[in-house]
Amino acid sequence: MQKRRIVVTSALPYANGDIHIGHLVEYLQTDFWVRFQKMRGHECVYVCADDTHGTPIMIRARKDGITPEQLIEASYARHTKDFADFEIAFDNYHTTHSPENRDFCATIFKRLEKNNAIFYKDVPQLYCPHDKMFLPDRFVRGTCPSCGAADQYGDSCEKCGATYAPADMKDARCAVCGKATPEVRNSEHFFFNLELFRNYLPAWLEKHVAPDVANKLLEWFAPDVKLLPWDISRDAPYFGFEIPDHPGKFFYVWLDAPVGYMASLLNWCLKNDKKFDRWWNNPDAELYHFIGKDIVRFHCLFWPAMLHASDFKGPDQVFVHGFLTVNGEKMSKSRGTFINARTYLEHLDPAYLRYYYACKINNTTDDVDLNLDDFALRVNSDLVGKITNLASRGAQMLHKSLDGRLGEMDAKGRALLQEFLARAETIAGHYEARRFSQVPVEVCHLADAANEYFDAAQPWKTVKTDPETTRKTLTSILNLFRILAIYLQPVLPRYAEKVAKLFGDEPYTWDSLQTTLENRAIAPYEYLAVRVLPEQVVAMVEKSRVAPPADKQAIEKPAPPLKTEIDIAAFGDIDLRVARVEKAEPVEGSDKLIRLAIDLGPLGKRTIFSGIRASYPDPSALDGSLIVIVANLKPRKMRFGLSEGMVLSAGFDHDKLRVIAPVGGGNPGDPVS
Repeated sequence: MQKRRIVVTSALPYANGDIHIGHLVEYLQTDFWVRFQKMRGHECVYVCADDTHGTPIMIRARKDGITPEQLIEASYARHTKDFADFEIAFDNYHTTHSPENRDFCATIFKRLEKNNAIFYKDVPQLYCPHDKMFLPDRFVRGTCPSCGAADQYGDSCEKCGATYAPADMKDARCAVCGKATPEVRNSEHFFFNLELFRNYLPAWLEKHVAPDVANKLLEWFAPDVKLLPWDISRDAPYFGFEIPDHPGKFFYVWLDAPVGYMASLLNWCLKNDKKFDRWWNNPDAELYHFIGKDIVRFHCLFWPAMLHASDFKGPDQVFVHGFLTVNGEKMSKSRGTFINARTYLEHLDPAYLRYYYACKINNTTDDVDLNLDDFALRVNSDLVGKITNLASRGAQMLHKSLDGRLGEMDAKGRALLQEFLARAETIAGHYEARRFSQVPVEVCHLADAANEYFDAAQPWKTVKTDPETTRKTLTSILNLFRILAIYLQPVLPRYAEKVAKLFGDEPYTWDSLQTTLENRAIAPYEYLAVRVLPEQVVAMVEKSRVAPPADKQAIEKPAPPLKTEIDIAAFGDIDLRVARVEKAEPVEGSDKLIRLAIDLGPLGKRTIFSGIRASYPDPSALDGSLIVIVANLKPRKMRFGLSEGMVLSAGFDHDKLRVIAPVGGGNPGDPVS
C-alpha cells in the first residue's frame, strides 16, 4: 500500500461558548477518519484551533470585566480539556489569535490586492459622537424594526429572528456609553470581488464537494445575477488583526478563521521540524475539511476563491455533514437536550457517545438523531452485551480456571477467524468512505457469530470435564474478540488500548489483524464497558434543563378527539414481537416509504414497508437495531411488494416519528408485553 500524506481539519469552534454534543458530531467523525488513516500507516495530521476574533468576544469580555485575551485563554483551556476527555486526538490545536495566523492573513490580503481581487467602497455605518467611534452591529441596541421588540442588537432580533441593518432600527442607541443616539456616517470598507471567480468556482465545486452540496451552491450562479462581493473589513473597535497599512481597519473574523487551518498546520510544522509547503501546497499531499452544512458558503465559495487568488492550494475535498437532533427534535435547553460536553462527561463514559455516533453517522448531509432510549439500548445490547461480553466471559474464565494462559485455537475457531479477517477490507472501505454507521453493523454481525460459537461450545460445562478443550474454546473466543476490538479502534481508542493491555500487545495498527495469539499468558481482565443506567441519562438531561422565559412558555393546546373505541379483546389480539432490522433502504418511486428486511428469529424473515421516510432520510441508520413490530397483521399487497407486518413508531408530527425499541433489548421473535 502506498503511503499517503494527509492534512485534515475540522471547523474551528468559537471561543465565546462551550463545546456541546452537537459540535461533537463533527469532531468525533473527523477523529474516526484520522485514526483509521493512521492505523493504515499513512502520514496524517489533524489540525484545528479556537476561533477567537470578532465582536461577540469583545462584548462578552466587557460584560465579564476581563480582556478579550483573558476570555479566549480560558475558553481554550475548557475546549482542549473537553476534546481530550472525549478522546479526540488533534495533532495540533492552536488559536487564530496567533502570529502564524496574523502573517498568513497579511500575505493573503497583499496577494489579493496584487491580483486585483479587492475593491474599496464607502458603506453607511452608525457612529457614536460621544465615544467618537464607528459601532459594530452588536454595539448598537434599539427597537426591532420588524416586531417592535425593545432592547435588541443592531443586526438581529432575538424575539422574532429578523435580521436588518443597524441604521434601520428604531430608537437606536450606542451600547458602549448607553446614551448617545448614533449618527449615520460613511466608512470605507474592503471587499473581496467574488464575481471574478464566476468561471472558476463551478468547476471547482463539481470536483471537490458532494453533488448535492455542489448543486445547492450552483444556484448562486444565475447567468443574469452577479455574485455578491464579500465585505472582509471591520472598523475599530474590533478584536482581531489590523489590516496592514490600513490603521483602524480590521480583518473580518470570517476571513481569518479558515486561515487558522493554515496557521495551525504551520505551528505544527515549526514544532516538528517540518516544511509547510510539503504539506499544504504539495500536489502529492491531500487536504480535507470536515464542516457542518451551515458554513458551506464560506468554505466552498469564498475560501477556495481566496486561496486560488492568493496562489495557495485549495482543499481536495470538503466533507459536509448535517446537524444533531435529540429525540427527533432540535436541541433544546428547556427540554434538557442541549447538553454540553462537560455535562455529558459528568454522567456518562465518552466511549458510549463515540460508539453511538459511529452507529448513526454516514457520508451524507442528513441530520443525525441522538435518541436517548436507543442510545442506552445500543450501548447495553451491542457494545456491552454482545461485543464486550466475549472478553468478559472468556478472559475471566481463563484466569479463574486455566491459569490465565491461552492455548491453541480449535478448528471451528480458526475457520471463524478467517471469516472475521475476510471482512477487513470491507470495513476499511466503510471507514475510508466515511460510512461509519456500517462499521458497527459489520462488527455486530461478527460478534453474533462469535457468541453462537461460544454458546454452542458451552465452556462453562466443559471446563469441569475437559479443561484443555475449554482452553481451545477460550483461546478462539479471545482471538475473535481481539479482531473486533482492532476493527473498532478508530471509534473506541481507549477501549482498544485496554484490550491491547489485556493481551500484552503493542498499540494496534491494521496489520495487527494478521497476528494470532496462542500459547501465551494474558493479563487479568479489567472492565472495558458497563451498562448505561436509565437514571444516568435522566440525571444528565435534568442537569441540562433550563426553564424558558415566561413569554416563550408553550401555550397548552386542546387535545384532538379520540378515535372510535375498541374493546379489550380486540386490543389483546395484537401480537407484538421484537425484530432485528437486517437492512433498511429507501423505496424507489416513493418519498414516504422505507423497505425493512427484518429477522424474527425462530419466526423467520420478513419484509415490511413503513411510511417513516421523513423521519429517517438515511434509512441505513436503522440497520442492526432492535424494533417492535405487529407480527400478526395480515400481509398487505402494495405497489412496491408485499408488506408482512407493521413497524411501531410514535411521535407528534409525521416527520418526527421514531421507531419503538424494546426496553432492555431482547432477542428477535420475543413477545413484547
